[in-house]
Amino acid sequence: MDLAHMAPYEVRKLIRDKKITGQTSGMCLGFAQANLAILPKELAYDFLLFTQRNPKPCPILEVSDVGDPYLKKIAKDCNIATDIPKYRIYEKGVLTGEYNSVERFWRDDLVAFLIGCSFSFESELLDSGITVRHIEEHKNVPMYLTNIDCEPAGVFSGKMVVSMRPLPRDQIVKAVNITSSMPRVHGTPIQIGHPEQIGIKDINKPDFGDAVTVKPGETPVFWACGVTPQSIMMNSKPDFCITHAPGHMLITDIKNTDLKF
Repeated sequence: MDLAHMAPYEVRKLIRDKKITGQTSGMCLGFAQANLAILPKELAYDFLLFTQRNPKPCPILEVSDVGDPYLKKIAKDCNIATDIPKYRIYEKGVLTGEYNSVERFWRDDLVAFLIGCSFSFESELLDSGITVRHIEEHKNVPMYLTNIDCEPAGVFSGKMVVSMRPLPRDQIVKAVNITSSMPRVHGTPIQIGHPEQIGIKDINKPDFGDAVTVKPGETPVFWACGVTPQSIMMNSKPDFCITHAPGHMLITDIKNTDLKF
């Protein structure tokens, strides 16, 4: 199957039918992908405020109605409890399981937050001739927990997560210009070339995703990442939360070009 050029609704159906259970980087090129955080209504305002105070790692694309798993805006006929390849459940900040569907865990008090994903700007990078190493190597993007504090809101606080793409030095300015026009999918990089400054000790040992090859003459470039809410959940320890598994995103019907300035 040519998943790179398949329509989003077709890929979501394959995911719903459990025919795709892996990470989604490189699928449906040109269409935005989204991170997920699902919380009980009693915590939804605090988390919404957290996303507003931290738009770089947590740019909101849609918030669901309470208790309704079907989205209204970014994906047609999309059940957020079935249309992501792999989910994680956290209880009191502890990861208690990974699932290909969370229908049996759905509750009438849950609210889903869909957050912009850096996978969305990768097709723009590729179209401009910019290297995307984890796609080349058929891997998940490497992601790292940093020493950067997010601005707290209500019960939520913790550190930012970043994703990394190694780039030849002559491609960095072009990559910065492309991503700067897409703030709803993290925008400009957080750090370029000095991982130790944001608390990353070894770029060959990511906290999430897979290590990728950094070739001689390449520079690691770090973008804010929508896995940040998982760092926040582990730190803030709400009683119950559902997220996507890192790299296993919702593929939306929104074109990347619609997310530009």
